[in-house]
Amino acid sequence: MERGSTAAGSGAALAPGLGEEGEGYAGLWELPVERCERRPECGRCSRPQKVCLCPFLPVHPLKVSTCLYIIQHPAEESRVLRTVPLLAACLPPDKCKILVGRRFSEDRYPELATVCRNPDTLILYPGAEAANLEEVAVMSSSPSVMIIIDGTWRKKYLVCYTELFISVEFAIFQVQLKPDISSQYVIRTQPTNTCLSTLECAAVALTIMEKNKSIQETILRPLQALCTFQLQHGAQIHHSKEHLLKNGLYDKPMPKNKRKLRRMELLVNNVKI
Repeated sequence: MERGSTAAGSGAALAPGLGEEGEGYAGLWELPVERCERRPECGRCSRPQKVCLCPFLPVHPLKVSTCLYIIQHPAEESRVLRTVPLLAACLPPDKCKILVGRRFSEDRYPELATVCRNPDTLILYPGAEAANLEEVAVMSSSPSVMIIIDGTWRKKYLVCYTELFISVEFAIFQVQLKPDISSQYVIRTQPTNTCLSTLECAAVALTIMEKNKSIQETILRPLQALCTFQLQHGAQIHHSKEHLLKNGLYDKPMPKNKRKLRRMELLVNNVKI
């Protein structure tokens, strides 16, 4: 007999009125099924209304000349503790545009294609060819457009090398932040000690581009409040994978995939990945 048939037979044995085994369960099938409904969310910060972070957001959107395009992987859109909604709540709608997808073609995203063809457009993506953003900002005087990719590094890589970015042959200028900045997003595990959340990247980048230190403080305020609230209600501080590996605290099974093992070796040996 097939496994599926066996499971069906077991269920039938427990049905009410079919023997002594089912008597204890009689009436359970008649109970109404409760529907799981999402908690009402705040329209501005996208957090549940009971834990709304609007008191920590600026009263009015920040006045900035730099326009951000957030390229978001679909998996990030459903995360509970995502930071992009908080970033969008701090900025005017025309200065923070969020595009969700896995692949970006010129037909589907003509505005993004135009932005990518502009040699003055910056993409925040670290690498050997990336320039230091602070050095670029010193030479720039006109309003800028910056692309930031929201997702894990694997997802960022996949999104970055889509047909749109390849078709424009990377006319956009690749920049990166200094590696001496530590993340305050302590309720999520980061690959290394210097990996930043999307909100933190945007806050630092805007501060540099706008030459205004108060921008970073304002944008990070709701993130700090979010972390404080989560820690007060049972969350724990998450050290980076780099920290756990170096201090012998990594308690998960080591991956069998050779590529993942190699990445862990690079983290331990302070090699940039």
